[in-house]
Amino acid sequence: MPAWLEQFAPIAILLVVVALVLWRLPKTEIQHSDAYRRRRFLNWFPLGLTYAFLYMGRYNLTVSKNYFADLGLMTNEDFGTIFFCGALTYGFAFVINGPLCDKVGGRKTILAAAAGSCVMNLAMGAVYVFGFTSNLVVIYSVLYSLNMYFQAFGAVSIVKVNAQWFHVRERGVLGGIFGILISLGVYFAFDWNTAIAKYSSVEYVFLVPAVVLAAFFVIDYFLVRDTPSDAGFDDIDTADASEGDTGPALGVVDVVKKMVTNPIILTIAAIEFCSGFLRNAIMQWGKIFGKQTGISETFVFANWGLMLCCAGILAGMFAGVISDYVFQSRRGPVAGILYVGMTAGSIGMIFILDVNPALGLTIVFMSLCVIGVHGMLSGTASADFGGKKNAGVAVGLIDACVYLGTAAQSIILGSLLPDGDLAKDPNNWDKWPIAMIPLAILGTILALRIWNAKPKSGKAAAAH
Repeated sequence: MPAWLEQFAPIAILLVVVALVLWRLPKTEIQHSDAYRRRRFLNWFPLGLTYAFLYMGRYNLTVSKNYFADLGLMTNEDFGTIFFCGALTYGFAFVINGPLCDKVGGRKTILAAAAGSCVMNLAMGAVYVFGFTSNLVVIYSVLYSLNMYFQAFGAVSIVKVNAQWFHVRERGVLGGIFGILISLGVYFAFDWNTAIAKYSSVEYVFLVPAVVLAAFFVIDYFLVRDTPSDAGFDDIDTADASEGDTGPALGVVDVVKKMVTNPIILTIAAIEFCSGFLRNAIMQWGKIFGKQTGISETFVFANWGLMLCCAGILAGMFAGVISDYVFQSRRGPVAGILYVGMTAGSIGMIFILDVNPALGLTIVFMSLCVIGVHGMLSGTASADFGGKKNAGVAVGLIDACVYLGTAAQSIILGSLLPDGDLAKDPNNWDKWPIAMIPLAILGTILALRIWNAKPKSGKAAAAH
């Protein structure tokens, strides 16, 4: 069996198990025709894979960092600076991209994401190919920021489109699937890109994702549609916050005002700030930790993308299924449970930084928790409480906070964590988990505040 196929086998097995679990789940009260379900699959599946491959063209920077470091071109602080610029751009891009997505539709914005990220990845690869490396930090800060601007269309697009096709009672499982697609993207980003760099050259870490995104631009152009009616079906009653709202569309300022005065949306955004900090504190620095402490060939760190992917698949289905089938489509309880796990893991890390495999397994468990929260809140609750009419602005606000948290951890950990010879001793990385603990505790407290929150449809609101 080829090595790559052998490595992918655990993911394939997990996906088969997930498919069987979904098939055997009791049906919700929401029923659709077989034709509708087939066409919906042809809509969300390529859309979701595009989002996954956007991850491959986003976190390839982390993989390239280790190779650039070996060439003396990038330090930990340099990486933190570049990633900070990109994450900050991603966060603020939602001010433009969220309202734009609501105005023109998710189909056009996912096409913009694929095309723009493709071009920026080609440019980053060309910088190395043509030897423009004397000012690598400055050049990559600009190009990676532009890449992240286009990447910021991805999340708003997938939520905006799916909000039109899925009822609230179906969205928990959809959020789990969203988490799976994120996890596959992480696998593509870390393990596929690592293999590409190992067996070819570092520039292909940027060039290969560019080619894949170009291919998905074409696929999405022919398959993805914004609404069921665009594909020849009747539009459905989604029972979210927009349902029953038959008035004229609000202006951007009014929609933003509506979102930022909604205490539930603001609480979710605050939770996701914590999630952004924690998720990338684990995913980005874990790979670098393994390399710099000399344990990159141990199982978890040698299979970093695989382990994060498997954790994310399990998290997505755990979160989605218990949300819809145990907590009646409430998202707060799931986030609260998973944040308790994050808090315990962050505290536990302090005592096992030099203990393998306990450290690796703890990090994987923490990844499971935070990916589950992110899929449930950014991928599902944003559409529930924003409603299908305002899903772009809602997910924009929430995901902006995710990447403000990402930017914060990038610049903070980039300056706090050891480098050079000091980085070889795992115990010198104690500031890594210490920086995560306050965010994990805060996220837990905030998640408990929305334990009972469910969206009110426009019809229900009118009745009151």
